[in-house]
Order: sequence, then C-alpha cells, then structure tokens
Amino acid sequence: MKKHIVTAVLYTVVTAVVLGIGYPLAVTGVARLLFPRQANGELIVRDGKLVGSALIGQPFTGPEYFHSRPSAAGTGYDAGASGGSNLAPTSKALIDRTDASVKTEQRNGPVPVDLVTASGSGLDPDITPAAAEYQVTRVAAERKVPMAAVETLVQQHITQRQLGLLGEPRVNVLELNLALDAMTKR
Repeated sequence: MKKHIVTAVLYTVVTAVVLGIGYPLAVTGVARLLFPRQANGELIVRDGKLVGSALIGQPFTGPEYFHSRPSAAGTGYDAGASGGSNLAPTSKALIDRTDASVKTEQRNGPVPVDLVTASGSGLDPDITPAAAEYQVTRVAAERKVPMAAVETLVQQHITQRQLGLLGEPRVNVLELNLALDAMTKR
C-alpha cells in the first residue's frame, strides 16, 4: 500500500511540474520566438512611449476622435474586470443605457449598433467599418480637415476577414486615432 501512495504522490509531483511549469514555459518560449508582437500583447509604442495595446479597447470621448464601443468591464476597459454586463435584452438598465447612448451618438441617421452596445468582454478594441464611417463627419469637422481625407484614413484601417471568411471586417479604434493624430499633427 505504501508503495502505491509513494508512486501516486511522485506521479502527481512530476505531472504538476511538467504540465504546470514546463509546458507553459515551453509554449510561451515558442510563442515569443515565432510571434513576438502577439505574445507581448501587441503593444503600440509612439515616440518611445507606450500608448496602448491593439488588443484592448480604450475610451475616446473627445469629439475630435473616433469613439470605441461602450465598455461594461469595471470602470471601463478594465482588463482585470473583463466581462459583459450580464443584463438581459429586456433589462430596464440595459435599455436605458442603450437609449442614452443612442441619444448621445445620434446625429445623422440610425446609429450603428456597436457604438451603443458593449462587447461580450467589454474590452473590444474594434468597431465595424459602418461605425467608423458614421463618425467621419464629426471627426472631420472637429479636426477641420476634408471629409475625404478622413474617409480615406478609415478605408486604410479596415482589417478584412481572416482568410477571407473568418470574422467580420473591423477597424481598430486606437490605431485609427493614432493615424488621425499623425495626419493632423497632434
């Protein structure tokens, strides 16, 4: 009996070390070698300063910037509190929040749904091309630049479906706003 217990304990320790430490370190090492940018969180650095990650949304509230989706993660885009609001579609709180967002955003025609609803994680860094195009008029007017220049910038930042069929076309808001700042020298 003692032999079986020792074998079981040793097997548990070896398995824990190999699968709990060795395997994660090996996978992390391979990822850093083959995909260094992705393995390090796709951090975006401008002028030697970290400005964000291409994987986590950020709040942009000024009228001169493209706005992200609303966030239900903590106090907003808090990666430590990632998650949806868990409010049902019939929830009064969700309906009131969405109605308030629609009233804030609505200027010319129907508001794209992703500008007034949070993503499942609350951290989505992307909006649909329709949501970006909806904001072009406001951004161009605030920046005092031609609408055509802002529309071109949006078109340049549309990421198409992976392999032509996975996911949906999308625009990373942080990267678009950084390009907008570079274009208008802010």
